[in-house]
Amino acid sequence: MGKPLKVGIIGCGAIIAQYLASFRRLGDIQLVAVADLDPARAQAVAEQYEGVRAVSVESLLAADDVELVLNLTIPAAHAEVALKAIGAGKSVYGEKPLAATTGQARKVLDAAREAGVVVGCAPDTVLGTGIQTARKAIDDGLIGAPISASATMVTPGHERWHPNPDFYYQPGGGPLLDMGPYYVTALVTLLGPVVSVIGAASHTRDERTIGSGPRQGEKVPVNIDSHVTGVLVHASGALSTLVMSFDAVKSKSPNIEIHGERGSLVVPDPNHFDGDVQLFALGADAWETLPVSAGYVDAGRGFGIADLVSTPQGTEPRAGGTLAYHVLEVMESVLESAHTGSTVRITSTVGRPQSVELTVLADDVDALQPQEAS
Repeated sequence: MGKPLKVGIIGCGAIIAQYLASFRRLGDIQLVAVADLDPARAQAVAEQYEGVRAVSVESLLAADDVELVLNLTIPAAHAEVALKAIGAGKSVYGEKPLAATTGQARKVLDAAREAGVVVGCAPDTVLGTGIQTARKAIDDGLIGAPISASATMVTPGHERWHPNPDFYYQPGGGPLLDMGPYYVTALVTLLGPVVSVIGAASHTRDERTIGSGPRQGEKVPVNIDSHVTGVLVHASGALSTLVMSFDAVKSKSPNIEIHGERGSLVVPDPNHFDGDVQLFALGADAWETLPVSAGYVDAGRGFGIADLVSTPQGTEPRAGGTLAYHVLEVMESVLESAHTGSTVRITSTVGRPQSVELTVLADDVDALQPQEAS
C-alpha cells in the first residue's frame, strides 16, 4: 500500500547489528519495537535509534503497529516464537534454520497458512550479486547442463570467537544446521530441489573451550555431530557434495564449485552477498571473472524482508518458508542418513526461487538513524 512494513524484533543478540545496518537503508521497512529475554539488551538497542521502543516479548506480540516479527532468537526457540507471532496475526521472518526440526517447521508453515500470514526465513545472502550472478551464468548456458557441485565450509569452531557459543553445540546447532543453510540454499537456488541424500558424520570432541569474552576458559558440552559430509541428488540429476566442519582448521578449496558440460564456475562464499564469480569455459586457457549481472547490489541481512515486501500477494517470497523447509529437510535427512547408513528420500520439494535482476534496492534514508549524543 506504499507504506513501510512495520517490524518488531525478538532477540537482540550479536546478529541484530547486521539487520539494523540494513534497516537504516531500507525505506520499505520501519523498525518500531525490540524485545529480548534480557530487557537490558533490548533497551540498549532502543536507546540508539529514534522511534524504536524496548518492550517485553508479550507486549511486542500484542502490539497493533507490529506487522512482521523478525525472529532472531536461538535455533531451539525459532518455532516457539514463530508460532506465537503467527497466533498474534503477525507475519514472521526468522533467522536460519526455520526450526530445530522439520516437525516443528511444518507446524509453523501450517499455522501461517491457516492464519493467512507470510513466513520468510534467512539466509537471504542468495539474493545478492554473488549467487545471483552465478545463477544467471547457469541460466544463460555458460557451463551447459550442470553435472555436479561441491560446497565446503571448514572452521575449527565458533567457540574461538563467540562469547556464548553453547547453542552451536546443542541440537539445532552444529556445522550443518548452523552454516549449512547458506550452502544448501545456494545449491537449491543454483541447481534446483533435492530428491535424495546420503550422509556421514563424526563427533570429534565432547567439549569445547570458550576463547573470548567474560566466559573465556569455560567448557561447553558438545551434543551434535561436528563434522558432516553429504551427497545431494538434485531432481535435475546434478550431484552436490557437501562438507561442513567445526573440527578441521582451514580449506583452500572454493566455497562452492559448479561443474557443467561446457564449463565450471567458482561461486563466492554464500555467507556473503557479493563476491567474484569465475568461469572456466571448455577450451579456455584461464579462469575468467564474470561481470556482476544479477542480484541486489550492496545487499545485507534483512534484504530478504524488503524482497518479501515487494512480493505479490499469494506468491512465495524468494527467501520464503517453503524453501527454508526444503533446505531443513535436506539437512535433517543428511544427518539421518549419517546415523542409519541408508539413502534418505526427500519428501518436500520447491521450485527454484525466481532470479533477481540486477537491482539497486535501497539508498540511505532517514529512518533509524542513530540519535545525536546530547
